[in-house]
Amino acid sequence: MSKRKDYISWDEYFMGIAYLSGLRSKDPNSQVGCCIVSEDNRILSVGYNGFPNGCNDDDFPWEREGSPLDVKYTYVAHSELNAILNFRGYTLQNSRIYVSLFPCNECAKAIIQAGIKEVIYDSDKYANTDAVIASKKMLKAAKVKVTHYKKSKREVTLEL
Repeated sequence: MSKRKDYISWDEYFMGIAYLSGLRSKDPNSQVGCCIVSEDNRILSVGYNGFPNGCNDDDFPWEREGSPLDVKYTYVAHSELNAILNFRGYTLQNSRIYVSLFPCNECAKAIIQAGIKEVIYDSDKYANTDAVIASKKMLKAAKVKVTHYKKSKREVTLEL
């Protein structure tokens, strides 16, 4: 009996779930998603960037520039925080989080406090910002493993 060789790896699967979750975001500029996984490769929670429950997407700004009350950053919850808050189980201790964009400093705080032991990220396009520099500093101090996702050469098309 021959074994199938066309299946995807755990990393491909969970990063794919993170990207698929990000597609739920109504943010016109950044659709970020994440997937939190247990030590035995069970999905614990997913999240994407968006407004808190009960806050209508049409009543809050999606703009990136302007005064604090007129930009999305004051209102939007990032995918990592949403996934942590969406979790309904006992503990996230020793879990891994797959995220399409490197976590900011605020999300790093939540990741550390939740007991997540590893961050697997794809894009690090804001690497030189204070928020990401601070995030990396905190994750290192808290001994949270940080791993850059290695993309496969595989292309997957989904028709929804």
